[in-house]
Amino acid sequence: MNMMAVKQRSAWAVLLWPCMLTMSIPLDCKEEPGSVSHCNSISQEKLLDRVIQHAELIYHVSEESFSMFEEMFIPFPLRLQRNQAGYACITKTLPIPSSKSETQQISDKWLLHSVLMLVQSWVEPLVYLQTTLERYDDAPDMLLNKTKWMSEKLISLEQGVVVLIKKMLDEGTLTTTYSDQGIFQHDAQPEMLESILRDYTLLGCFKKDAHKMEAFLKLLKCRQTDKYNCA
Repeated sequence: MNMMAVKQRSAWAVLLWPCMLTMSIPLDCKEEPGSVSHCNSISQEKLLDRVIQHAELIYHVSEESFSMFEEMFIPFPLRLQRNQAGYACITKTLPIPSSKSETQQISDKWLLHSVLMLVQSWVEPLVYLQTTLERYDDAPDMLLNKTKWMSEKLISLEQGVVVLIKKMLDEGTLTTTYSDQGIFQHDAQPEMLESILRDYTLLGCFKKDAHKMEAFLKLLKCRQTDKYNCA
């Protein structure tokens, strides 16, 4: 494990982090009492673009977080074991497409609902991840900040997708709670090694699902502009 490389990488991340935050355009989809959501006032096309941008950024930060965690806490032999074991992610039981061919066949409605299911299923695990990372003696602030940022942006993404569903599918009475299915369960006080391996798996699974969210939304965008040539 090259700790000098990790430190150098963290230093660059600290410098680039404010730039990345300024690139993110707020969705502003949360409806306050007595006010109208900003998302309702922009066009469907622009809203979809902003939702895609949020999904892209979340995926990018999830990649950085996973790599940072792996380099700092996971010895190389354990990385091999994890890859060989093929851990099942918490969202495996969700009724979403699991292959490219399945994704191509589902409707726009199910693309959007698949994104919403993934987003809402990760809200609680990311909050848990913030809590458990704070127990680490040597977890860098950058990793903690990235996890908190992803958690906050995931809420914004959820709000944006809900408004997008209402706009595109005219579903004003949409039921949006998928996370109550209890697919995520955790021990109150796991052993440290167990906690590290669990967090490692969670970050890896979130990175995978964040990529799915981005891919589903980009396919939806392609269908809006070039219906017959979307790969």
